Amino acid sequence: MDRIVVADDHPLFRAALGSALARAAPGALIDECDSLSGARAALKTRADLLLLDLKLSDCDGFAGLVAVRSEFPAVPVVVVSASEDAATVRRALAFGASGFIPKSAPLAEMVDALRAVLAGEMAAPDLGEDPVSVELEHRIASLTPSQLKILTGLQQGRLNKQIAFDLGVTEATIKAHLTGVFRKLGVQNRTQAVIASRSLALDPVAG
Repeated sequence: MDRIVVADDHPLFRAALGSALARAAPGALIDECDSLSGARAALKTRADLLLLDLKLSDCDGFAGLVAVRSEFPAVPVVVVSASEDAATVRRALAFGASGFIPKSAPLAEMVDALRAVLAGEMAAPDLGEDPVSVELEHRIASLTPSQLKILTGLQQGRLNKQIAFDLGVTEATIKAHLTGVFRKLGVQNRTQAVIASRSLALDPVAG
């Protein structure tokens, strides 16, 4: 029996996804949550699929997708989002999503997409033939969960000692992690890292 985790903070849309899953995977066990932390907790038990909204109460943007893919690489993730532009879809796929479902999609399209992913295929809207560079997205996707948390701290303008306090580690540990972050992103300093990391967010990073 499939176990599917649905992470969305809108009850009505969780219900819509539940209806689609009832058709795409009859008999599947559905575990609903409304936050990224809830999804991560649910994924610690065996799961066959995660449906992840890009905007949750504790995460806004692609950071949640990157974190989940880093921590649970064996679990396929389908992004569900109200942001349906081609750039958002391409970024989601570049960050490791197995599919993308626009929230405006008809029920039948959601069902087809879910069936495809559960069968091991990719499922996303047709983006046409316009290629885009995804090198930076792949670089960010290669960060470990700890490195990603540190990068988030940089985005928020926090000092090394503040980030160290947040994560419960020493400042020396943060400096060591930063070296790895800079190397993976192909940058030389904090400012360049923050500029590069803006592709993690749907909108400019705030707070």
